[in-house]
Amino acid sequence: MADQTDTGPTAQGRRPGRAGDARGVAAAVALTVATGAMDAMSFLALGGVFTSVMTANLSLLGMSTASPDPARARDSAVAMAGYIAGALLSGRIVRGPRPVWRARCALAVELVALGGLWAGWATAGGHPVGGRQLGLLAVAALAMGGQSGLVRAIGPPGLSTTYLTGILTGLLVDAARSGKVRRLSAALLGALVVGAAAGGVLVSWAAPAAPALPVALVGLVLLTSVTPLARDAHGRLWPHTG
Repeated sequence: MADQTDTGPTAQGRRPGRAGDARGVAAAVALTVATGAMDAMSFLALGGVFTSVMTANLSLLGMSTASPDPARARDSAVAMAGYIAGALLSGRIVRGPRPVWRARCALAVELVALGGLWAGWATAGGHPVGGRQLGLLAVAALAMGGQSGLVRAIGPPGLSTTYLTGILTGLLVDAARSGKVRRLSAALLGALVVGAAAGGVLVSWAAPAAPALPVALVGLVLLTSVTPLARDAHGRLWPHTG
């Protein structure tokens, strides 16, 4: 990333080029790992729902009315409400001039939300229940909704670090039609699995510290966003998906 005031092919006499592209890919992969970890945490310890896959929560909400399962319906609704709030907030933050600076602000809001989640999670010993569980679920979904809104607003078409069904479909269709696999798409799908596996391991073996992984990853992306090589050769925040 670079502030919009950094014009021209270089910020300090250097051409970002491939280094900027690599930074963008690394940022997208890091955020996707964080997403996988958060989904594992929410599914295993925050009510059996997801914080980034709202289509799955919609399905769970529908199934809960047929069961009936009021707890599952409640948790699905809370996750959806938090996600919607986060996406709307992020979309509002990045609206206007100086988009890269605004993107940093949106990342900072996500980081604050995840930090608050970690604090509440740790005080519950990694096993929140009752009202605290619902509150943490809402905060986690807000963070993921914010990340989704940010990437949707400023990223290239088709890029996502949270809901990846479209990326999986595109990868399969491209492979079937041309025999080619988009490396970024494959990397993001792999990152989601790695993040979910890491999140699951942390919840099982080091529950109080589980939120440290997404906090560290989002914090790292925000920190590196202020470096001159955090953009690609065209000043974009994210890499092409092609």
